[in-house]
Amino acid sequence: MSGNEEKVAALGHAMVEQLMGIIGAPDDQDVARAADSVVRDLDALLRAQPDPAA
Repeated sequence: MSGNEEKVAALGHAMVEQLMGIIGAPDDQDVARAADSVVRDLDALLRAQPDPAA
């Protein structure tokens, strides 16, 4: 697994944990901000990757 793939996997796991936090505390703005940060980081990392070969 390359460094980028490891980062994507780690952020994917972090996103799942954050979403579980939202389920547990749907009105907590700090939890929502933390989840938003993880989603934005994952999005930026995925956008920076080259398109897969068709």
